[in-house]
Parts: sequence; C-alpha cells; structure tokens
Amino acid sequence: MKNYFWLCCLFICSCSANPETYIEHVEGYWEIQEVTMADGSKKEYKFNETIDYISISDSLKGFRKKLKPGINDTYFTSGDAESIQLKVDNNALNIYYTTPYNNWKETVLEATPQQLRIINEDENVYLYKRYTPIKLDLE
Repeated sequence: MKNYFWLCCLFICSCSANPETYIEHVEGYWEIQEVTMADGSKKEYKFNETIDYISISDSLKGFRKKLKPGINDTYFTSGDAESIQLKVDNNALNIYYTTPYNNWKETVLEATPQQLRIINEDENVYLYKRYTPIKLDLE
C-alpha cells in the first residue's frame, strides 16, 4: 500500500508541468493555427499571410515581430517589433509586451518544439504551430 501511495505521488508530480521548461521552445517562427475565444467559439486559420517571429536572449528579454514569408528562407517585415520579457510568476510562464502605445501580458499554457499555446488577458487561447519555410528548388 505504501508503494502504491508513492507511485500515485510520482504520477501527480510528473503531470504538473514546470513552466520553466517552456522557455526553450518559445523562440522561433510561429504560424497561428486557431483561436478559441473566451465564449468557446473557435476560429481556424488555414492560410496565413504573416507569421510571428519571437527572439529571446539569455536575459529572457527579446522581441516579437510580424513577418511575411517569402521563398527560400526570405522574410519581409515593416521593422516594427514589440519588446518582450519572459517571467515565471505563480508557477506560470508569462510574456510581458511593451510598445510605445501599450503594455500587456500573455501566459504560455504549453510550449513544445512544434506547438505554442498562449492565453491573453481576455481569456482567448491562441494555438500556434512551428512555421516551416517554403523551399523551392530553383535549379
């Protein structure tokens, strides 16, 4: 019975995610897949003209910018970027955004090598998939 108790404890502890493990997966190129609104309705994105690029330094500061993908690893951007900082607060990984016009926070619900799920202050959940660049053989 004692072994069963410890086995259950191990299982429960291993199921609760450590938000610090998400940090390594946040950086990169992300394409929005769907949004689940706070009221439960969903909007799916089958095609995206823009993607998000997130860059994070060792100090957990960086930026997010919108890019228009081209072919063979080329991207077009307006040059605008949102400053971001990652912080673990209350057992959650939060992204704090700063622009000259506004400040806001989003919480990372899940981050893996292929998927990023974020909830904003309006309780809308954004599901992103890792962007795969368009490669054409021009020979």
